[in-house]
Amino acid sequence: KFLKKGTGTGGLSPKQSVEIIVKSREEIKSCVPADRKHTAFSKRANPPNTEFRRFYERADLPVHVDQNGSIPKIAWKMPVHKLDYHHYLPLFFDGLRETEYPFSFLAEKGVKDMITLGGGKILPVIPQLIIPIKTALNTRDPQVMVRVIRVLQALVVADVVPGSGRNSGLIGQALVPYYRQILPVFNIFKNSNTNIGDAID
Repeated sequence: KFLKKGTGTGGLSPKQSVEIIVKSREEIKSCVPADRKHTAFSKRANPPNTEFRRFYERADLPVHVDQNGSIPKIAWKMPVHKLDYHHYLPLFFDGLRETEYPFSFLAEKGVKDMITLGGGKILPVIPQLIIPIKTALNTRDPQVMVRVIRVLQALVVADVVPGSGRNSGLIGQALVPYYRQILPVFNIFKNSNTNIGDAID
């Protein structure tokens, strides 16, 4: 904090300096709204303006919800392994911060299908996934964060082949340079380990 002329405590008696310090602290407190408590953990703005939603609403995504059974499923209009991962995988990652159905459902299931069936197409797209991941985590919405954590867990082991040695697990290594973008939000919530039952499973 910078002091203006005449606002310091130099040359004053201890009683006068204490009065000025207390007064300045009260002024600072009055400037901070009451609802700003625990801002590190509070939810951030999450406007429904994702590219995923925009593409889905104009029918430019190769997915739709299959309602034939009692449980809704994701239905692809073309084989997943034939998709352009550079175009579609960042779009689906962008949809991870959606909280409304069917966007949240399609984004999560779509990402998981693409990770499972992507093979070597995933690794070159990693740099394009960082901004959607960071944006989703910065919402600090527990529902969105849990979804992103699940996807990251699946992403890191997507190319791991048991017993193959160095040539597997390259996606996990590719994420290392981006830890500074991804980990700060995890660092804030690392001690938020309240028992939430099976919500993370």
